[in-house]
Amino acid sequence: MPLKIAVLISGSGSNLQSIIDRIEQGILDARITLVLSNKPDAYGLKRASQHGLATRVVEHGSYASREEFDRAVVQEIRASQAQAVVLAGFMRILSPFFINSFPNRILNIHPAILPAFPGVDGQKQAAEHGVKISGCTVHFVDEKMDHGPIIIQAAVPGLADDDAKSLGSRILALEHRILPQAIQWLAQDRLKVSGRRVEIEGAPQPLLAGGGQETALVSPGLDKGF
Repeated sequence: MPLKIAVLISGSGSNLQSIIDRIEQGILDARITLVLSNKPDAYGLKRASQHGLATRVVEHGSYASREEFDRAVVQEIRASQAQAVVLAGFMRILSPFFINSFPNRILNIHPAILPAFPGVDGQKQAAEHGVKISGCTVHFVDEKMDHGPIIIQAAVPGLADDDAKSLGSRILALEHRILPQAIQWLAQDRLKVSGRRVEIEGAPQPLLAGGGQETALVSPGLDKGF
């Protein structure tokens, strides 16, 4: 049976689109039962509606505390019968209540090679720091921001003339590959968490792809189709 997932967004939803595309291509063994946003004008909600997916808006400003907001979101997720939660550009820090509601079942995509540059604007932080290598990370979510056990990372070159937009575009192309891959491993029950480490059953060897500015290193590697 496909893994039932709720996808949480706050913005354009390009990572949501990458998940939808892999599902519709028959590559990702998952089913999106809910797309939820804390912002009613998030373009990702339109993407979801175009594919016939259920959507909800829970505005964080309508709640007196972070936990009250999270309780409302968790209620929506549970009503959708989702088995796991994917944060795809969801710009909210989760409370312990939320995290404990789905232990080791919440994935997040972050546009930096963690533990470097946590928090907002990881691409901008990296470009301004003049990094020679940047990238993205999919990790399990714990009670600290951008901190949980790492599942997969992808790296791209940082160029001398990079700004947040140019570096971010190369990173985003890899986000669209590694997030669906991590969800697939979760759907196949291939992820085992041991402390800070995530063991992946049958993990492919690290992948080096492209050349020049398009060089990318992905570790672990990607299954066929991702």
